[in-house]
Amino acid sequence: MKKSILAVAVLLLVGCTQETQNSLSRSIQNWTGTNGVLDVYAGDKLVKRFIKIDKLSTAYGTNDAQARPYRYGYGYDDKNFNMRQDAGENKTYFEFSDYSTSYIFYENN
Repeated sequence: MKKSILAVAVLLLVGCTQETQNSLSRSIQNWTGTNGVLDVYAGDKLVKRFIKIDKLSTAYGTNDAQARPYRYGYGYDDKNFNMRQDAGENKTYFEFSDYSTSYIFYENN
């Protein structure tokens, strides 16, 4: 019985679009919590870092509900790139383009 339930769950997940899978994953992460880091690069140089991000979200159009080519979230602006929230490093809303921004998003364990 357990194998049947697992097989059905896997088939349902495989049948979902990538964005639906990402949404499900973000929902699960919201329950468990994350400690994400977003590094933004200009060429090979690190120019911006946000820490303690709980999730990145894809923007959707208000009237057409179509995915937009940018992501957004909230995180602490790590001005000195030391991976710690220091005095003066406040929680900030950010957006970045999927097309023109070189970035890496990862979990800081």
